Amino acid sequence: MKVIEDLISSLDKNGIVQEVYSCVLWTAVMTRHWGLASSFRPDHPCHGRIRGVGEMRGKPAIELAEYALSDNLLEASIGMATINSLVDIDETKCSDDNAADILVEKGRGKNIAVVGHFPFTEKLRKVAKKLWILEQKPRGEDLPAEASEDIIPQADVVGLTGTSLINHTFEDLMKLCKDKFVVMVGPTSPLSPILFEYGVDVISGIKVIRPERMLACITEGAMFRQIEGLKYLSMRK
Repeated sequence: MKVIEDLISSLDKNGIVQEVYSCVLWTAVMTRHWGLASSFRPDHPCHGRIRGVGEMRGKPAIELAEYALSDNLLEASIGMATINSLVDIDETKCSDDNAADILVEKGRGKNIAVVGHFPFTEKLRKVAKKLWILEQKPRGEDLPAEASEDIIPQADVVGLTGTSLINHTFEDLMKLCKDKFVVMVGPTSPLSPILFEYGVDVISGIKVIRPERMLACITEGAMFRQIEGLKYLSMRK
């Protein structure tokens, strides 16, 4: 994936892996900073061998960042958390705007497609002319991810989960987003201007500010809204 390669190329190459936590819902890595990403894995519990288990700490961080290129989803999750841990976030170029509020602002009276099921769905449904939710595991009124090729071209505004970088669907999805306003959403989303070169207009991600609270939450099975110790940031193109 070229976007992953470009993200890796933009990183400081001198970091060392200090901590790795691969938890049931979230993966956290400490290098220059703390980075967080969703934990993805195949449905089958035998998810495949993870390279370097028990020996990741002390490795050059850039080696672990390259796991993001892996077809093994759990390895790719570790890689994305590592990339996020190496991004030097320029907070002078960020705001504390909420992703849902941005989508409401840009999508009012328009067609909105959201790739990934987020808790603000009903908020968007109230303002959108038409709202589609595309999901790998549809529930309720969700549409299957395979419908993206038909649905996204009809949208004016697209909310795109950062996990599209983990499962390597990002570039194919962005090809469908020409002339759309695109907001990348979620803690997996790197707050890096590299994504603007691929057509993303706003990145809504997080910065870990209280790692002890973040770790206490994710190691005990927290859903995203239960995780403490995070600062929500949005970076606009």
